[in-house]
Amino acid sequence: MLVGVFAFCALFFAYRFAAGLGASTALNDGYPWGIWIAFDVVVGTALGCGGYAVALLVYILNKGTYHPLVRPALLTSALGYTMASIAIHFDVGRPWLLYRIPLFPAHWNFDSALFEVALCVMTYVAVLWLELSPAFMEKWSQGPAGFLKRTSEKAAPIVDKAMPWLIALGLLLPTMHQSSLGTVMLLTGQKLHPLWNTPLLPLLFLVSCLGMGYAVVVFESALSAGVLGRRRETPMLASLAGVMVPVLAIFTLVRFVDLGLRGRLGLLGTFDLYTGMFLLETVLFLAPAFMLLSQKARSDAGNLFRAAMVMILAGSVYRLDAYIVAFRPGSRFAYFPSFAELMVTLGVVALEVILYVVIVKYFPILSAPGAEAPARTARA
Repeated sequence: MLVGVFAFCALFFAYRFAAGLGASTALNDGYPWGIWIAFDVVVGTALGCGGYAVALLVYILNKGTYHPLVRPALLTSALGYTMASIAIHFDVGRPWLLYRIPLFPAHWNFDSALFEVALCVMTYVAVLWLELSPAFMEKWSQGPAGFLKRTSEKAAPIVDKAMPWLIALGLLLPTMHQSSLGTVMLLTGQKLHPLWNTPLLPLLFLVSCLGMGYAVVVFESALSAGVLGRRRETPMLASLAGVMVPVLAIFTLVRFVDLGLRGRLGLLGTFDLYTGMFLLETVLFLAPAFMLLSQKARSDAGNLFRAAMVMILAGSVYRLDAYIVAFRPGSRFAYFPSFAELMVTLGVVALEVILYVVIVKYFPILSAPGAEAPARTARA
């Protein structure tokens, strides 16, 4: 079914490049970006922060208990960021020139937040696949003699030696570009509604990606257990969920304290679309915090799954609001994604799910609960 959905949506991939942005999208001079940036890139990369969030726990806070979650989280991140990179090609006017960003340093604009995001995302995609490469090389090195086996046996020691540097880059790059995604909207000035326009926007984007990253790890693990018939990792996920509660509480507290210090709490009494969306975000961020407050609640697999879904929804709504709903370019402009835009986004999501299923079926990505990390990839 997913293959059929992707095949149908691929027709709109071709239509976008054959007809151009003007004919295939609802973009205009007021809204230079739409759902391909707001959802596929801004939300998609946050959903791909599972590897970043788990790496912070395992490598910075030395919580080795969560090591079995590293590979699935890395795969989710690698696919999420790769799909975001593909989506960028649909959104820009001349996608065939994107290769120049990493290859022409003489033209780099260090004052551009968008340049930082683009360069970081491109580099991070490569880092993620290299971090995940031991899983592929393990499989290929155990296979029949040939190019893949020879290459895997030669490359594995090199990747092992480079792994500490890759892990360091894997922690640095998301910190830079996730905060810069908030900086981009800060640069829109008064066009961004005051409930979202704050100097703390880069920090809020960074914290929200951590919450979404943790939630995706829980969501993916629970879903793979149900679909692939794996044993549930509920005790480990319950422990991980305990990390989410303070992240969600800090995010909400920072927003309200910031509004109070800048004298903007009164905006919540206007009862318009913006107030409604802000309050909806607040409810969505606080709901999973209360759902996971007690140890007993965190040990309930069903409750964990529901809380993760609400957390993903909360971060997604916040980012879509910041990039589209709260963005006010003027009364002359309006935006709602065209059918072609929606189909392209659906096709990108379908492709990501197809690749995830194929990779976890053929490569050692999902570890059994309590299993030790493979020797070669003790750091991957």
